[in-house]
Amino acid sequence: MKTKRQIIKIDQEKCDGCGNCVTGCREGALQVIDGKARLISDLLCDGLGACIGECPRGAIKIEEREAVPYDEIKVMEGMAEQGPNTIKAHLRHLRDHAQKAFLEQALGYLEKNGIPNPMEEEMKKEHEPCGCPGGRMMDLRATAAEDGDSPAARSRLRQWPVQLHLASPLAPYFQKADVVVAADCTAFACGNFHEEFIKGKAIVIACPKLDDGQELYLEKIQALIEDAKINTLTVVTMEVPCCGGLLALVKRALEASKRKVPVKHAVIGIGGAIKSEDWV
Repeated sequence: MKTKRQIIKIDQEKCDGCGNCVTGCREGALQVIDGKARLISDLLCDGLGACIGECPRGAIKIEEREAVPYDEIKVMEGMAEQGPNTIKAHLRHLRDHAQKAFLEQALGYLEKNGIPNPMEEEMKKEHEPCGCPGGRMMDLRATAAEDGDSPAARSRLRQWPVQLHLASPLAPYFQKADVVVAADCTAFACGNFHEEFIKGKAIVIACPKLDDGQELYLEKIQALIEDAKINTLTVVTMEVPCCGGLLALVKRALEASKRKVPVKHAVIGIGGAIKSEDWV
């Protein structure tokens, strides 16, 4: 039985058959056929759009239409044939997108069929109360510095963690917030970074040149826009050319999102000065 839901759509005129989206789809829903990417089965597409960030031609978008429901068990049957690395990537995909129901189905399939869970140890550590505190979510809004405090006395940081790989778009401090996406080096160059950019905002940091998992960054920024329903985005980069990739990443996420938000771009000079601030 078909139901109206979100699912990807491929613009065949824009598609050049590069195949990037095929490797970016954790569920095996895409194949290159006759030189073009094709959605081979509706039931394999979860509609989250992880493949969008892999397409250099902008040929993939999400639409809402009548389609058969996504089938996690069918996906897992295909994953089982491909091995533990593929299964692990898929489970992470479900976890990072907060797809709890599908994740439970996937884990149930593994248990029922006697297949080891390749993320078992990782999941245990995530739920250990005495585990590494580096990735534990902490809401610091109640203790953030207030107006009137000495700028040097207290941090303006309102949450933890701040690294984009570790941040969850579902965290309460992102909901309807003004959010800063900052390149790693900016806070070291700008001496007044907390007052200029963090005060009253949530923040995530990333390096567009050195960090792996850019496709996950794209998904998380899109989730901030669509799921957290953030108010504004401020992208803070250094003046060096490689930093421009962070703004490009945000623009791609914005283009892929049904919901739009205002985006400001601030550029920090190597000497620490704010060289420009413009709405884009």
